[in-house]
Amino acid sequence: MSLIDVDLSIFGQPESRFEEYERQIREEYAWVPATIFAAKRAEILRRFLARERIYSTNFFQQKLERRARENIQGSLRRLRPTIA
Repeated sequence: MSLIDVDLSIFGQPESRFEEYERQIREEYAWVPATIFAAKRAEILRRFLARERIYSTNFFQQKLERRARENIQGSLRRLRPTIA
């Protein structure tokens, strides 16, 4: 089992839990202006989507990959208005 996959498993959680995580991330970086936060967060998330696989192990890939991609795409949609 990969510790990185365990760490990234939050991406593949149910939508409500992932959205809670995203709010927590924003709170942690509340000192960063919204436009800068949104642009940088989107940059990070796009890198995950650009990977052939988010998870390196078959276990996590099979169990969480689809949900993770959906969650990340949803997060990017929510960030889009702030980036402009």
